Amino acid sequence: MLGGDDGRRLRGAVPGVGAVIGYYVHHHGRGHLHRAVCVARCARTPITGLSSLPRPDGWAGDWVRLPIDTGPPGRPVADPTAGGRLHWAPLGHEGLRGRMAITARWIARAAPELFVSDVSVEMACLARLMGVRIAVMAMRGNRLDAPHDLAYTMADALIAPWPAALPEPDWPEAWRSKTAHVGAFSRYDGRPVPARGERANDPRPRPRVAVLLGAGGSDVSGEELREARAATPEWEWQVLGHPDAPWCEDPWPVLCGADVLVTHGGQNAIAECAAARRPTICIPQDRPFGEQRATGRALAAGGLAVVRPHWPSAAEWPRLLESTRRRDGSRWAMWAPGDGATRAAAVLDAPAASPVPGGHACASP
Repeated sequence: MLGGDDGRRLRGAVPGVGAVIGYYVHHHGRGHLHRAVCVARCARTPITGLSSLPRPDGWAGDWVRLPIDTGPPGRPVADPTAGGRLHWAPLGHEGLRGRMAITARWIARAAPELFVSDVSVEMACLARLMGVRIAVMAMRGNRLDAPHDLAYTMADALIAPWPAALPEPDWPEAWRSKTAHVGAFSRYDGRPVPARGERANDPRPRPRVAVLLGAGGSDVSGEELREARAATPEWEWQVLGHPDAPWCEDPWPVLCGADVLVTHGGQNAIAECAAARRPTICIPQDRPFGEQRATGRALAAGGLAVVRPHWPSAAEWPRLLESTRRRDGSRWAMWAPGDGATRAAAVLDAPAASPVPGGHACASP
């Protein structure tokens, strides 16, 4: 149950007639995209996606394809942070200029009631400068730098895909007061979770460990994976998301069939492990602003996963897997209650029920 400000945001959200929401989806990895698809399916207000990524399968609304704002590796860029006030606004970059122009034209034409940034400080600034309310998908870690402070302070709402019981400790009150802690959510919410250890036509299987790595890159080498596998011959290993492993379009059966999951600390990967309700080893990777390290600290504080600061040595794996296997995966319900996307969509729907003055009918000052 959500209370206080969160509860008020989630009650009575009835979209206005003709309202539309813009939703910027960052192109790094696939977590932002999966999250946007989940929210859009639950929202009652039409959502237009804006991204450098292709339109995803099952997206019901419009999709605006944006130019990429990065260049070939190693190519120098000029003043990308605008003197430390932004994260990525390099001078003279055609891709950046093009994506901002396309987004601005869409905002001018569609007049959205709300613009969601997941995540880009620059996109949030653009929408707000055009007189549009913004919501920001919050990220863990140290976000007190000037660009994040600008976006989080401007936002009408911050949507935190984690529980209120495990907040970010250093956030100022001005951020906390407008944060909706909706809980983690993933594309697997709502799918039935098989009983632990349930295996069809396999009455005496070896225990299984599934390693879930990310499309956004991994710090784990193939050699480290081979050493861990060799040190635990009684375990069956399956690796997802590593360049040396075959691509798996739908990892859900693999996650549910595992006795232990091993993953990094990215929000989407953790949400998928939580949805499967399996005992999990989280090994946060080094990411900007300490995001994954902060997630690892929250998981450890909540007793939700075994958190290791780095990839264990080969000798550590046998005992680590056995001890993790005995943990209760049902505790994941605290992190991912199963309706996080619905809660997030309700937060976005709410502004459409109360258009700002000037959006459709001007109010007197």
